[in-house]
Amino acid sequence: MKSLTAKEEELMTYFWNKGPLFVREILSFYEEPKPHFNTLSTIVRGLEDKGYLGHKTFGKTYQYYPLIEKEEYSKKSLKNVISKYFDNSYLSAVSCLVSEEKISIEELQELIHKVTHTH
Repeated sequence: MKSLTAKEEELMTYFWNKGPLFVREILSFYEEPKPHFNTLSTIVRGLEDKGYLGHKTFGKTYQYYPLIEKEEYSKKSLKNVISKYFDNSYLSAVSCLVSEEKISIEELQELIHKVTHTH
């Protein structure tokens, strides 16, 4: 599965939050100045080419829908980050979060407690 650009990820968020959409509907979610319809259409077709979206035909227009769940994408993205920046070490990633004070020792202990008592 190919990774997404920031714009592609932004569009996928609309599909994950709202379900099947026409390109004109996506356009309505943007504030002025809105992106051009053709620009959004090109990005959506790119997402389809990458296997993230499918479509149903309605006359001359397409309604697109996600083929990949957000959770699946999130897990894949996390694996890629840990692989790329932490040499495939989840321990290094967690250690970084603790040392940067993004997660406290208490929160880590609470997480360990939750995990060990739900399995």
